[in-house]
Amino acid sequence: MGWLERLLGKEPAGQAAPEVLEIPLFPLHTVLFPGGVLPLKVFEQRYLDMASDCMKNKRPFGVCLIAEGKEVGAPAAPHGVGTLAFIRQWDMPQLGILHLTVAGDHRFRILERETQADGLLRARVEVLEEAPFTPVPEGLAPLVPLLEQIAADLGPERLPPPHAFDDASWVGYRLSEVMPVQPLAQQKLLELEDPVSRLEILYKYLAPKGLVS
Repeated sequence: MGWLERLLGKEPAGQAAPEVLEIPLFPLHTVLFPGGVLPLKVFEQRYLDMASDCMKNKRPFGVCLIAEGKEVGAPAAPHGVGTLAFIRQWDMPQLGILHLTVAGDHRFRILERETQADGLLRARVEVLEEAPFTPVPEGLAPLVPLLEQIAADLGPERLPPPHAFDDASWVGYRLSEVMPVQPLAQQKLLELEDPVSRLEILYKYLAPKGLVS
């Protein structure tokens, strides 16, 4: 179900074609996962304007890992898969500095992109549907108490409820975003379609470190 239907409380009548949106992009050296929370400090005018428009119209922007370039200055080239981000909280402690807290929604794939005159990237994207609920397989169950401990340590601001420790997708996304791995490895985990495959990769990474039995 698309973000607009969720906002309006409408269920789709049947299996629909992939949802296509036109959104602004915010390339970062960070990967945002569905269901994740990301704090952002915004000060460039193009992103201040973007955030203002998104808040006014209750629309998302896209967070993408940078493939080439920097966060500041000339537009960076993003990886092809990112995550829709909705602004949940904002504060402006001083003029020109905007603090945002965004929540990750569905993943998307970039179909086309262009650069505005002010340097803001805009893209036509295809929203990727998430896998249906899949229980955590018994052989990968040791990942769950590890994540439960991590959630307790980080607290509700970093891993806000509701928690879904029985859902392979949710467990995989949460572990992927907190593991001390390079952003490119997180990007590969984000792009995986199968939630169990994501858990298997995480288990193989964590088991040699003695973090799971």
